[in-house]
Amino acid sequence: MNEPLPAEDNPVGEGQRLHPLGLIVGLITGLPQLIFPMVAAVFGTGSRDRPELIPVVILAVLLISVFFRWLAWLRTHYHVGDDDIRIERGILNRSARSIPYDRIQDVSVEQKLLARLLGIGEVKFETGGGEGDDAKLSYVSLDEAERLRETVRARKAGVATPEASAGAVPEPDLPPVFAMDTRRLVILGFYSFSLVIFAILGGLAQQFDFLLPFDWWDFKNWIGIAEDNGVDITHIDRSVQIGGAIIALLALTAIGFATGIVRTFLKEYGFRLDRTAKGFRRRRGLTTLTDVVMPVARVQAAQIETGPIRKLSGWHALKFVSLAQESKDESHHMVAPLAQMDEIEPIMAEAGIALPSTEAQFRRAPLLWWGQGLVYLWIAMAIGTAATIIFADAPFSKAGWMLIIPLAFVPLVWLEWRNYGDLVDESQIYLRENWWNQQFSIAPQVKVQSAEVSQGPLARLFGLATLHFGIAGGSLRFAALPLEDALAVRDRIMDAVAPVDFSEINRRG
Repeated sequence: MNEPLPAEDNPVGEGQRLHPLGLIVGLITGLPQLIFPMVAAVFGTGSRDRPELIPVVILAVLLISVFFRWLAWLRTHYHVGDDDIRIERGILNRSARSIPYDRIQDVSVEQKLLARLLGIGEVKFETGGGEGDDAKLSYVSLDEAERLRETVRARKAGVATPEASAGAVPEPDLPPVFAMDTRRLVILGFYSFSLVIFAILGGLAQQFDFLLPFDWWDFKNWIGIAEDNGVDITHIDRSVQIGGAIIALLALTAIGFATGIVRTFLKEYGFRLDRTAKGFRRRRGLTTLTDVVMPVARVQAAQIETGPIRKLSGWHALKFVSLAQESKDESHHMVAPLAQMDEIEPIMAEAGIALPSTEAQFRRAPLLWWGQGLVYLWIAMAIGTAATIIFADAPFSKAGWMLIIPLAFVPLVWLEWRNYGDLVDESQIYLRENWWNQQFSIAPQVKVQSAEVSQGPLARLFGLATLHFGIAGGSLRFAALPLEDALAVRDRIMDAVAPVDFSEINRRG
């Protein structure tokens, strides 16, 4: 239920309040933030000496929180106008936020576990400007969320707004363009090896170290505990030590794989990508369900990601680059987390992006360009060696080891150079880079917003230049081109972009 405001409180048009069940979601999810106020209230009122008063104090804190949340809900409403969506909020200090339709890049609906149980969702308006909480409504009914999404799309297209999503003709239930089954989720979880659980436990141990009987990070305490239990570490057989180390390493590896699988299931469970009349619709998530629709016209580029290990089995991930940001952790929209190239190609084709021909020849930048960092490092090590010999009176046999350090990075430089390649054909630009987190970016030339030629001191010395292509939501960099070639490519791309009416693309999107 989204309640209309009385006319006297609604001078701009029909306004609506957020769903009242959102108060329950906000209260429960905000309980961890009330722990310290509750503890402070118990100690501040002297209730710790009278245990029977502790529940009363805790209840009072909860009631105060509920009251202010209710007051904030009462003073928050939104208006759906002809040109924008206006969000007003604030108890004492009122604020009004106007979001023009032509600035909204994406409208996504997110449901965390409790919100899913209550049948409500959070609507996020992505404008590409990082407005954060001002650009979302927490929470509205699912019907209202869909109505808002339909309204934004209709207004951006310049057509009449649908009166209600319930009256719209439902789209046919076609097979998804791409979906993730349990097998793929497990495989992706193995590739997503993570030890984040230890970082979380370490952070909790550091935060609540006053509750522990000893210093968590003091290794001597652990030795003392072992000795108190009859274990003398100094007399443990070497084979037992090696075996223990192997078991610990295997346990650490198992935990890392298990953590990766759990995180993958929480994030990607039920992954489904559909091609609808509105664009690409993606739904995923176990505890938090997200429902995102991205118009095809908003796709600026495609990015195929893989790694040297998963590439052996032919697995890749596909992301779409757009002005709207996926989340705080991901800047691009994931449309296929784990797929083969024959599955990725038709998804890209729906967005008007194609793979290069098999005969295409990618250009590699000169190896010297990638090795310039080693040159600077070797110069620094040479200066350090000389300073050590002169000022510390150290022999070259002891100080000269620093000159060997740059050699350790030679294989990495060679791998980076070996995996780099760029290409420009009749309609698209391509960039292949990185050897570990391998990325292959493809952008239609008409999507390029800017092209910049830059030269550093070393590049100017060798007559080379770097060509930066700016696209909405990202950029591509061609490294170490001859200056004449960089200027020619820039002019060629700009000639292709000049006739494009981007305002018309935005209206279609």
